[in-house]
Amino acid sequence: MTGTTLHIPTVETARLRLRAPRASDFEAYAAFRGSDRAWAIGGAASASDAFDILCAVTGHWQMRGFGRWIAADKATDAPVGLVGLYHPLDWPEPEIGWQVFGGAEGKGYAFEAAVASRRYAYGVLGWRRVVSLILPANLRSLALARRMGAMHEGEFEHAGFGTLQVWRHLPPEAA
Repeated sequence: MTGTTLHIPTVETARLRLRAPRASDFEAYAAFRGSDRAWAIGGAASASDAFDILCAVTGHWQMRGFGRWIAADKATDAPVGLVGLYHPLDWPEPEIGWQVFGGAEGKGYAFEAAVASRRYAYGVLGWRRVVSLILPANLRSLALARRMGAMHEGEFEHAGFGTLQVWRHLPPEAA
């Protein structure tokens, strides 16, 4: 029998392991996607829709050769968020995105994982450009982009999300 082998690399930071999504992550992801915390990524989703989205997260790696990881606590392997590289067809270019699950916010996990994602994009993938697309009302994400040294570059009109701010992440040599 032949088939496709999917490789999703693991990236480690001081406190986190960025790894492939697992079936055991579904409950935490579904709880996040079913909550008010998902307002900035399209709103609350049913468990069935959350399952489909988590499967698409894994499939993005196959289709694009990069994607988002589950950010898991290194000590416990508990999922604390979904962070990484994302480029759907209706996005203007690849982005670094972050979602932090309930109970994990305010601990710096998004910053730690997003910086590792940027390092992966520029260092491993050899990218020259990457952005984050952020709703203007998402003040915490805007603050994180600023903390990462990203520069507000303009706006992008998305058919489903409306106006998104484009934040450019500078490559290491420009930082």
